[in-house]
Amino acid sequence: MNRPTEDDEPDGADDEAAALSALIEQARSAGHLSPADETRLLERAALGDRMSQERLVAAHLDMVIRLAGARGDQRLSVPDLVQEGSIGLLEAVRSFAESGEADFATFAESRIGAQMDFAIAAEAAAVREAELLVTAATDYERAELVMRRILHREPTAPELAEKLEWTVDRTVYVAQVVADARKRYDEELLAFIDPGAIDLDNDDERAELDG
Repeated sequence: MNRPTEDDEPDGADDEAAALSALIEQARSAGHLSPADETRLLERAALGDRMSQERLVAAHLDMVIRLAGARGDQRLSVPDLVQEGSIGLLEAVRSFAESGEADFATFAESRIGAQMDFAIAAEAAAVREAELLVTAATDYERAELVMRRILHREPTAPELAEKLEWTVDRTVYVAQVVADARKRYDEELLAFIDPGAIDLDNDDERAELDG
């Protein structure tokens, strides 16, 4: 049986640091724009010129990295926040001409921050939902076990719903989540088995397995 070792597992912190270093180098290589060049590119970007939009995003990537670093203690990594912030920056580039704002940097910073904060809030909500679902799945499995012992058969969804004081729809949904989780567990367990290590032609090993 071949099991992954600690050396085989990727180091998330190292990967994040490498990704951040690459982003910083990318921002440095892009360089800055003069006020005149920025104004010209913003005018072209407003007309849908893609190259101008990309040049503006590259030139202000350092702003995105700075704002991401200020939010780096959130559930999302800094590289993930940079990705989200880049979306906000691109939106700022495309909409600045019609915004009525005078300073692009201030406008862009607001849009970048808003996009990052939205992503952070969405991630936190997803984590809370996942935690609640884990609790619900645990409650479901306990109720299923108790009802099976009492009824000496598999309980129905309405019976479990009454026991859990849930709606039938919620019970059916959580039951499917539990079934999917059990299936994934079985598949992951089987993935560890090396069929080549089992000689099915060996009568002694077969008897041991059957016993």
